[in-house]
This record gives sequence, structure tokens and C-alpha cells, in this order.
Amino acid sequence: MMPPPNATGILHMGHALGLTIQDVIVRYKRMAGFKALWLPGTDHAAIATQSKVEKEIYKTEKKSRYDLGRPELLKRIEKFVEGSRGTIQSQIRTFGASCDWSREAFTLDEDLSLAVRTMFKKMYDEGLIYRGFKIVNWDPKGQTTIADDEIVYEERMSKLYTFKYSADFPISISTTRPETKIGDSAVAVHPDDSRYQKYVGQEYSVTFCNVPLRIKIIADESVDPEFGTGALGVTPAHSIIDWEIAERHNLEGLQVIDEKARMMRGGDDIKGKKTTEARDIIVNWLREQNLLEKEEDVKQNVATAERTGGIIEPLPKTQWFINVNKEFSLTDEATITSIPKGTKTTLKNLMRSVVESDEIEIMPDYFKKTYFNWIDNLRDWCISRQIWYGHQIPVWYKGSETYCDITPPAGDGWIQDEDTLDTWFSSGLWTFSTLGWPEKTADLKLYHPTDILVTAHEILFFWVARMILMTGFGLGQIPFKKVFLTGIVRDSKGQKFSKSLGNGIDPIDIANKFGADAGRMSLIMGTAPGTDMRIDENKVKAYKHFANKLWNMARFILSNSLETKIDPSFSNLTDQDRKILAEHKTFISDITLDMDNYRLHLASEKIYQYAWHHIADQILEDSKNIFNSSDDESKKSRIQLLLLIFKDILICTHPFMPFVTEELWGLTKFNDQLLIIEPWPKYNG
Repeated sequence: MMPPPNATGILHMGHALGLTIQDVIVRYKRMAGFKALWLPGTDHAAIATQSKVEKEIYKTEKKSRYDLGRPELLKRIEKFVEGSRGTIQSQIRTFGASCDWSREAFTLDEDLSLAVRTMFKKMYDEGLIYRGFKIVNWDPKGQTTIADDEIVYEERMSKLYTFKYSADFPISISTTRPETKIGDSAVAVHPDDSRYQKYVGQEYSVTFCNVPLRIKIIADESVDPEFGTGALGVTPAHSIIDWEIAERHNLEGLQVIDEKARMMRGGDDIKGKKTTEARDIIVNWLREQNLLEKEEDVKQNVATAERTGGIIEPLPKTQWFINVNKEFSLTDEATITSIPKGTKTTLKNLMRSVVESDEIEIMPDYFKKTYFNWIDNLRDWCISRQIWYGHQIPVWYKGSETYCDITPPAGDGWIQDEDTLDTWFSSGLWTFSTLGWPEKTADLKLYHPTDILVTAHEILFFWVARMILMTGFGLGQIPFKKVFLTGIVRDSKGQKFSKSLGNGIDPIDIANKFGADAGRMSLIMGTAPGTDMRIDENKVKAYKHFANKLWNMARFILSNSLETKIDPSFSNLTDQDRKILAEHKTFISDITLDMDNYRLHLASEKIYQYAWHHIADQILEDSKNIFNSSDDESKKSRIQLLLLIFKDILICTHPFMPFVTEELWGLTKFNDQLLIIEPWPKYNG
């Protein structure tokens, strides 16, 4: 399945790399005799898409989504997406993707939406989906929750303040967010920290910046005694870690900051102010009260929303979650082998076991450690979003009644939950919703589990893990047998492409200037799974020269042969040509082994070196002498050899450079069928 690009703009070089790798694989498998499906599609990318359209509307009309209303905003978004999808489709075609466009899917298509509602209902009935009140990541700019792995951490300079709540409070604390301390209910220390053991269990009434607080000293092993003073001011309603500490110690949590990142508590000098303003007021108060002991400049990783850039505020809210630790039984038709039939498992264990047992192989292997680390620290997944574009949660309310199903309830008075689902919920179903699930279609039976997924390593958690979660629960299957992780495409200096650096390369510009074939080869050559690669126009230009070399090879062979039909009965090769052919067969077997094992970077390098430096530089140069001689038998032998070798080279180069090879195939007229469906050459040893 093609990882669906977001329907928000244009493709970049990372997309081009992924598309090229997928196309090389599917063209090879097709030529090797497999029934090969490569299904294309796009993702509605709810937050990114709505955010982009909202910004444009505000820029041109000075209107918010609330000014327009839900129906009008959705209408505007759908119009934008329709145009954007057309652009993406054109770009994918330009780079030579041989996918099955008759099966193109969009995550908001009705049949895929049915799959989403069906999965939600199935998980809800199993008790894996629940509605709960807990700390979530809130984006004040986008006015929605976001998942842990949609946070981008930016290193910024900040101030670390060390102070006491009051003059008679026995312990100092350190924080970069003193404005949140008006919501503290405890100070936590490590149980083994001898400095504070005598205070554990005591409670103190303090007035912090004119706000009365009741602070309890507690011992908790989550506290790092090396950070700051080794004492943590616990703000249950403004930190996931603090929330969990509060649950363990039955602490009260009072919300400090609202959805617009303004203060909810405090006196008239603080309440209603932005957090940054409140921080300055509180720090000044600490100075005036001689409570501020230290003020240090520190580097801090600030949590920001990937799509809007807003600074994340952890807030307590009622949201929908997927419970990753609740036990359930796999479907009776389950084919997962790493979990014994009849035993209960959890989503967390399911995601770990299929990778740990190599039922799913991750390439390169070292990414398994990263994957397991993410699984080990996984919390329940918040799946509800406070935006309007996307799959609306299939739950309805009437008074105290709650109804969940794939279709609305009968009768009047029911109101549907206004939230939409996290985009990764729907894209997590991608490998099977696109094949007709929940119906048990012939395609689903034939093509699922899929063989390989090619995707960027940075969405190993966003997407890959969630596809494993969804498919394992919904079908009792793995979604794919192999995961081919690509690296990041960088500029010639090793820098990431960015607008600020002005170093971006448009894959379509590359295709127009040098040809898509040259662009594809420049991306594949020397790019092992998981490794970052460097690219610039000089590298691309080198493979344009390789395309020219193939043209020159074809001209030479055509100019020295009356016809390009290989004579299968011809057996009178010279000793020299028999030796060359034997070496050629060994070469084909070698690169076939590379292709079978997805060593595409090695296969492409070997094809390049063999065609240019062995065939063109040596065999063709030697052939000039033979064709200039009077030895007719040697001429006949050599032309048959060249036809055999060049035919194989066109076939083997085709997955990497489909345009020039298909054109040359038509000129050489080896047969009447297209090169794309020509069988891959097979030799024994």
C-alpha cells in the first residue's frame, strides 16, 4: 500500500524517495511473475488540512471557523482538497509510479469511512475505547488535542527558577513554569533522598502569590533527585507525570490554565492573563518576598504542535481514548502466530510480540530497539480531536443515554459527539480498509497481509505501530510482513531541506530538468534502508549521463545488426563470447539475489557499474574491432551476445529507470509486448 500523502500540498524529495523504492519493488515483482498490487491514495490529514484552509480564510476574509459554521467550513476544505489531490496525483505519475489508479483511495471515501465506524464500534464494544477525564496535550493555537507523537520539541533558551512557596516552607523547588505553581498540591521527593526524608508526610498551608495552597510532602520514585533541588512541585492539572503522581497519592488537581493559554486561577493581577505575563508577575512577587533563590539560563525542549506551531499546554479534559493495557481475545480467525490462540493479550503486547518474534521484520533491524522503547513508554491513545474536518465520532447522546453504532440511532433528540477522530485512527486501517473490509472480499483474502510497507522512519510510531495495533485487533492479522524504513533526504551539506535555508529541491523540477529516471537513480543509489542520503543537481546530472549512455549503447547495437530478434537456436558462440555470457549470467543471478532481499541500493550500483564500465567501456569497445574485421562467424556470435546482454540490461534497469528503458525497448523491438510486463531473466548460477 502506498503511504498516503497528506492532501495539503505538493510532494517533496522524501515522498519521491519512498515512491521510487516502492515502484522499483513492484516493477521487479511484476516482472518476476508475481500478482503485484500497488494501491495509491491520499490522507485527509485532518489537523493539517483544516489549519491550512482556516489560515487562508482568515488571511483573505478575516473570518474564523466559528464565523463560517461547520457546514460552510467543510465545503471550503473539500474544495481545497479536491484541487490538492489532483496536484499530488499528477506529481506521482510524473515520477513514474506504476500503481493501480483504478483502486485509488482517500481516507474519507464512504467505504473507508464505514471501515472507520465499524472499527470504532468493535473497539468500543470490547471496552478498548472509552471516554475519560485526564491530562491531554492541548494546542491553544489549533484549539484541539494532539497525540504525544505529534509534538515537535524545539530547543529554546529559558529560565530555571529556584524558590520556596513561602518563607516558612522547608523545601525549595525548581521550575521553568512558575505560573503553574498556583495549582500545586504537593512537593514530591525521591524516597531514598536523605535530604528530605524527615519531611515526607507533612502538610503545609502557604499563600503563594496571594493564592492559598495546601502542600503535602510525598515520596515518589519517579522524581529525579539530580534535577534542580531534587524536589518536584506537583501540578496535577498541568502535567501528565504530575497527574499520574497525583493518582498514586490521591491528590487534588485544580486546573490552572484554560484552552486559550490564559490563567484560570489567581488574584486580579493574574487571572485572565497570558501565561507569559503571569510568569513575570509571579517572578517579581518572588523577588519582592525574597523567596527567589536562583535564576539560571537553561536550554529547554519546548513542546509545540507539529501542524500549527502552538506551544502545547497539558490540560485535564474529557476525551476519547484507546486503552492499550486492557486484555482482550483475538478473533477466532486470527493468523498471528506470536500470540497463542485462546490466550488473552493487550494492544501493547500485540504491538510488541509481532515485531519481537520477527513475524514482522523491520529493516534495518536496529530500529526495533527504538520501536520497543516507544512501546514500553506507551500511554492510552487520545483519539478525539476538537476540529470539524475528519471522521466524526460515531457516538450520540440524549440526556443520560449514550449510543454507539455505525449508523445514527432512530428517533428524535439524539446529538452526535462533535469531535472527530485522530487522522492516525483511519490511516491505521489503510492496509485492509482499502481492500474492502469489513466485507470479506476476494481482494482482502488475496492481498492481505501485504508483503511490504515502505515508509519514512520518522513515522514508525505515528503510523506503522498503529497499523499493527488496528490490524491485529480488527483482523487478528499482521498488516505487512516487512517494513522498509527510509531515511531523510538532505542537501549536499547534509542539512535537512527547509524554507528558511532555501535549500529545497522540488522532485518535479528535477524530473523536468534532468528526467524522472535520473532523479530516481540519484535517490536509490547508495541509499540503504534507514540511512539518510544527500542529493544535489550534480548527482542527478550524473544519472542523466547514464541514460544517455544507454541510448548510445542501443545505437551501436542497432547500427551493427540487421535485426534485433535473438535467435534462440544460435549456439555457435565463440569461446570469448561464451565466457562473457557466463559472467553475464552470474551478474544477473547476483543482482536478482539483491532484488529479492530488497538491497536495491546495491543492485542499482551494480547495474550502473556493469552497464557503463563493463559493457560500454570493455565489451562494446572490443566489439568495434570484431565488426571491423572480416571474421563473419565472430560477428554473428558477437551480435547475438550483445542482443542477449542488452536485452537483460534493459529489463534489469527498467525498475530503476522505467522511461528510458521502455523507450529503448520499443526501438530495439525485442518483442511486441511492453517492457513493464517482460519476464525477469533467470539463470542458474
